[in-house]
Amino acid sequence: QLQLVESGGGLVQPGGSLRLSCAASGFTLEYYAIGWFRQAPGKEREGVSCISVSDGSTYYADSMKGRFTISRDNAKNTAYLQMNSLKPEDTAVYYCAAAFLGSIQPMCVRRSVGLWGQGTQVTVSS
Repeated sequence: QLQLVESGGGLVQPGGSLRLSCAASGFTLEYYAIGWFRQAPGKEREGVSCISVSDGSTYYADSMKGRFTISRDNAKNTAYLQMNSLKPEDTAVYYCAAAFLGSIQPMCVRRSVGLWGQGTQVTVSS
């Protein structure tokens, strides 16, 4: 069974940091573009950041640039999202996703995704 499992969410104060992990099982991430998305209550799911299959190219939504960093460790079959300088408006359920041989801009902008994780809650509040 192909699965993506997110972890690392939680409650953090404004200005704090969290590192989300996305572990793949049942397949190897090596041939997949990886993306992080988020969905706040009453809002559409939006692309946060995506990373390419092989050359490390990345895409960030404008509001995340300079604060969030996406990475991948193919040896561990895991991707990460480091989130710094968190704001209350970053509160959402965060999902990772995979697209086989995908391109990062269609993936992040048009949610062109083959597999979704179940999501992890991130709450930024004092």
